[in-house]
Amino acid sequence: MPYARISLLQGKPKEYLEALSASLHQALVENYDVPAADRFQVIHQHAPGELVFDRDYMGGPRSDDFVLIAITAGRLRSSATKQAFYQRLVELLSAAPGIRPEDVMVVITTTAMEDWSFSMGRAAAQAEKHLNHGRSDT
Repeated sequence: MPYARISLLQGKPKEYLEALSASLHQALVENYDVPAADRFQVIHQHAPGELVFDRDYMGGPRSDDFVLIAITAGRLRSSATKQAFYQRLVELLSAAPGIRPEDVMVVITTTAMEDWSFSMGRAAAQAEKHLNHGRSDT
């Protein structure tokens, strides 16, 4: 149940943003154990000077196509899972919409399930129990 905030400089066309969103979601499904229907993203486009990043720190050189992806997740993943996700993400973003791996930064924060409410004023853990009530695991 990750929630992703994607930040980039303004000016990209709708198709670029759709490809960015789709590639991120595909990487999450393939390598981060996320269900296909679990897609919550916000894309923030910033004017010049509103997205500040070092062009060379721990990578680079970064271009104006730099994208910062902040993911908030509801459970921990192993280091190996995260590394596989990072690698698959840059592969997919390179293919569509064409972002160089040097221009991709990812930050993952993990929170407790009680910190999430998807709807109805219920914590995510309560909602899962409600959805699973009466379901047989046979």
